[in-house]
Amino acid sequence: MKTMILSDKGHVEIPYSIRSAHRWEKGQQFTAVDTGNGILLRPIRKIFPETTLKEVVSCLQYQEPPKTLEDMEEAVRQGFLG
Repeated sequence: MKTMILSDKGHVEIPYSIRSAHRWEKGQQFTAVDTGNGILLRPIRKIFPETTLKEVVSCLQYQEPPKTLEDMEEAVRQGFLG
């Protein structure tokens, strides 16, 4: 069992061995649950990993020249008129 110290700013450092075992990195967010005799820290899991715009665009299949705003508006109109 690791001993931790509460700082004057209310910070507690989670030991590296625990962070590493749970794969918690800098910026990990938690919810704190009061259990009556202590607190339980629950990590907030991200549903999707962060991606860059380049990663997202590179998965698109469309290889033709970009459509203009007018082209898109016409396609919407045709969709409504059907």
